[in-house]
Amino acid sequence: MASHASSREARVEDYLNDKLQTVADLENLDSLLVDVKKQQGLLRQQLQEAKQNLAENTKASESHSSALQQQAQAFKKQQADVDRRLLIVTQSETSDDAIEKFNEDIRVLQKLDVVKNYVELLAHVEDLSKETRRNFKSSPQAALQPYLRLQKLAISLKEAQIAAEDAAPHLVDHVEQTAQNLWKQMKDAFADDFEKVLSKMKWPGKNVTLSGSLEQEWTDGVERLLELQKPELDSQDDRIKPSEEPLVLLPIEVMVKPLALRFQYHFSGDRPTNKLDKTAHTQQPEYFLSHIAGLINQYDEFFAIHLQPILRSRFRNSNLAMTSIFIDSTSALITALLPMLRQKISSVIIHIAKQPQLLSHFIHELMSFDISLREEWGYDGGCGVDGWKGLTWEVLVKGKWFDRWLEVEKNFALSRYQSIIDDPSSGEIDYDSVEPSATKPTNGAIRVNDLLETITDRYRPLPSFSQKLRFLIDIQIAIFDLFHARLASSLEAYLTLTSSLSRTVHGASSLSRTVHGVSRDKSTQPDLSGLAGIERLMRVYGSAEYLEKKMRDWSDDVFFLELWEELQDRARANTEGKRKTVAGDMSVEHVADKTSAAVGDEDAVGGALFDETAGHYRQLRVRAEDILLEQFLQNLRDAMKGYGRVNPWSALSDGEEEQAGDDAQLAITAELDSTVQLLQSYLSFLANALAQAPLRRVARQVALSIQGFLWDHVMMRYTFSAPGARQFERDVRGIWEIVDRYVGLGQGAMGMKRLREGLVLLRLNGSEALEDGVDGAVGRQDMVKLTLADVNERLFRSNESGREVLEELGLEVLSEGDARSVLERRVDLN
Repeated sequence: MASHASSREARVEDYLNDKLQTVADLENLDSLLVDVKKQQGLLRQQLQEAKQNLAENTKASESHSSALQQQAQAFKKQQADVDRRLLIVTQSETSDDAIEKFNEDIRVLQKLDVVKNYVELLAHVEDLSKETRRNFKSSPQAALQPYLRLQKLAISLKEAQIAAEDAAPHLVDHVEQTAQNLWKQMKDAFADDFEKVLSKMKWPGKNVTLSGSLEQEWTDGVERLLELQKPELDSQDDRIKPSEEPLVLLPIEVMVKPLALRFQYHFSGDRPTNKLDKTAHTQQPEYFLSHIAGLINQYDEFFAIHLQPILRSRFRNSNLAMTSIFIDSTSALITALLPMLRQKISSVIIHIAKQPQLLSHFIHELMSFDISLREEWGYDGGCGVDGWKGLTWEVLVKGKWFDRWLEVEKNFALSRYQSIIDDPSSGEIDYDSVEPSATKPTNGAIRVNDLLETITDRYRPLPSFSQKLRFLIDIQIAIFDLFHARLASSLEAYLTLTSSLSRTVHGASSLSRTVHGVSRDKSTQPDLSGLAGIERLMRVYGSAEYLEKKMRDWSDDVFFLELWEELQDRARANTEGKRKTVAGDMSVEHVADKTSAAVGDEDAVGGALFDETAGHYRQLRVRAEDILLEQFLQNLRDAMKGYGRVNPWSALSDGEEEQAGDDAQLAITAELDSTVQLLQSYLSFLANALAQAPLRRVARQVALSIQGFLWDHVMMRYTFSAPGARQFERDVRGIWEIVDRYVGLGQGAMGMKRLREGLVLLRLNGSEALEDGVDGAVGRQDMVKLTLADVNERLFRSNESGREVLEELGLEVLSEGDARSVLERRVDLN
């Protein structure tokens, strides 16, 4: 209490110190006392109210506590009464036993409630069924309403059963079966009525009439059948899966029925129209495809005029508005005709599977039929952008006939390939089938290419990527490999035979030898010498280049580009672990080995399906060109040996030169005639057989070889008088003329620049100034006034002086050393 009083006094002291800080504040003491009294009165009032509230709350709490105690006592009494009565009712000795028995009774009551609902539902189903049966003959439109409610009930029960974990399978099955039976009865009744209308229309005769009240009857019949099919249509997705068989509209199904009977009449039994083989008096096995195409053509206009408006009106605001087989009358007609076609195909394919020619022909015709439906009639099977896979896909994939068909096509292709290479004319060069400026292939290469293009056309329409890839690898690339092996074998045989002949000529072997177990004497060995050998090599080169180019062209074809892109996508998915194979059972490694190393390579730039095969042909082409060039050069060297042994160059006199007159009148040295003739015959042949680029490539190497021989074995070996130099230049120009004639103007001299410039120096006049001395095909046309002595003096003076005089003469290739070596061959300077 003392501390409380002390605390209160301290607060009073603080208050007074705060309010009375100056003498002037004492004047406000009265007002301060008034304020304090007011505050004191207010605090007393608040204290009184708090005491009153406390008393009221205390009283309420005591009252509530008393009430709870009374309720608890009442509950105990009730609980005891319930336990007593439960024991009496259940005749149990303890309350736990009584509760268990009571819960069992509750469960029985719940089951009874379920049974009651079950029976009520069955009664409701029976009522809807009776109402439908009672009305569908007298008032079909009225009968549709209870049926649609029943169908809706069946669908909802089926959906609810999934959530209920198949709790009432018998009930769901009963309702569904009732709806189906009712649907069949209504369908038969509506179809009978619709068929009567069709009979009045004279459907499907040529003189179909539909006007006035008959048109209204036909429209009503169509509407009733579509309304009957409404639950099925409502459950359809807006896009049909390619693997699913699409739904046929009931009105069209009824209208197609007589067409199906006609189809069955013509294409069943022993009728001529059902024969599988093709003879002079029977039809082809695919005749029924033409029959279906004829039906579409015949009735498309009728459906477009009369049925199309009904379909558009019914489906345009539904989820099927973009599904062609429901919104488009032509597509709906085709869909209705396909079932009879599928049934016929399934029976036909079994009979013709053992007849390769018929099977191949039939599948080809079936693909053509699919293409016709897609392109002419715009049929997509309701699959939208995914596209309709076609009847061919159903036969080959779903029917599992692809392997058999592939085997047949492969055997046919290999048989045709064998007949091509067995033809004696297949190895002959064809000069007429390609552009005059292109390298000429053999007849065999052209026919093999035609065969492979035909094979492409056979499998191009296939919708399956895996099937296309199988065709590509198992047939096309396989035939490419076979022909490559044949060309490579021919090249190896040539090398073996020429090596044998070479050894024979040099005494290393007798005239009769055995090559690979085959006797090779003079009477059996092919003629591989001279132009005949070059022609044989040209066959290999031309065929390899032709097919290599074709493969490069194919790689740019849209069909093969799309195939390549799909292959890359699948291969990259394989590397990411999403799939183990790229097509069927073919792994990435297997496909890459057959097509391109770039398959599945994320970093690869470009790439194409024929990279590997085209690369093999390129290697073969390069090797054939190398061997051809080597043989050409070897024959040239052999022919020029005689020319290299003659030495008239320093013995020719000025008198003979004056007698000969102009350079053009000079005759070529006799020992060079064989070389000129060989060069002319070879280049004449190659100019006709080779394209310009490889021809110039060969001619350039030939020119370099001739230049090397003439430089080393003639110019640097012998000494020349002025007339001798003039004669030597005439001989060289003779070679240039041959090259220019077949390769192009100036190509001869261009290929022998070093020899050409050497001739400029070798022909310099001894005392007379040289004017236009670097004329014709030799050198430039500048006016040069230099004598042999001038050039010789300046050339040997120093390297700088030598380079200057060479530049004045327009000589760019010769070095100072080469130039001095040439001038040393002049006899008048020695």
